[in-house]
Amino acid sequence: MRVADQLRHINERINEACNRSGRSPEDVTIIAVTKYVSTEKAQEAVDAGITSLGENRDAELARKQDVITGNPDWHFIGSLQSRKVKSVVDRVSYIHSLDRLSLAKEIEKRASDKVRCFVQVNTSLEPSKHGMKTEEVISFIRELSGFTNISVEGLMTMAPLTDDKELIRACFRELRDLRGRVQGLNQANAPCRELSMGMSNDYEIAVEEGATFIRIGSSLVGNETGGVNK
Repeated sequence: MRVADQLRHINERINEACNRSGRSPEDVTIIAVTKYVSTEKAQEAVDAGITSLGENRDAELARKQDVITGNPDWHFIGSLQSRKVKSVVDRVSYIHSLDRLSLAKEIEKRASDKVRCFVQVNTSLEPSKHGMKTEEVISFIRELSGFTNISVEGLMTMAPLTDDKELIRACFRELRDLRGRVQGLNQANAPCRELSMGMSNDYEIAVEEGATFIRIGSSLVGNETGGVNK
């Protein structure tokens, strides 16, 4: 599977989804989820035109960063343990999994400059998924008002793995509506312009509902280790 061919196909589907929803494809960034592929495959994605790579382990992030050329933006997309913050925080452009005050405090403490974060929201309410409940987010972001090293750039969610497209759409729509409420706070460190949502199986719906970052693994770069790379 050539990444360039897969990327061309994905971009065509993004364009179609944007046409259906009156959006511009330029407003959608693909994050290639490279956590289950080799450095060579990740480099192939960058060479094909991908500008953002997503990893979920600090060691693998550092390993790939040391050798991949092309200066992509690096996104930490997995659940982040507080003890791992110091090895991640100054290596990435975005953290997609801010979901508790203790983690925010550790980022604030360890960061050498402002960190662009997504607050992770469990819109599906599945126990297996990380993230805050929707009703907890506004008060959480208010608690962050005095943090100088955290910028809440947006919100992130994962829809359930299901064939029920309306259920998927409802999860994404809930996140979009929540973004509007966060923006209404007019909080300086929470511009909240972005929505990180949509993976290989549901990114077209996510684009239709306003996603600005979509996280695509298996349908773009494949899976070389047998892990679940959506």
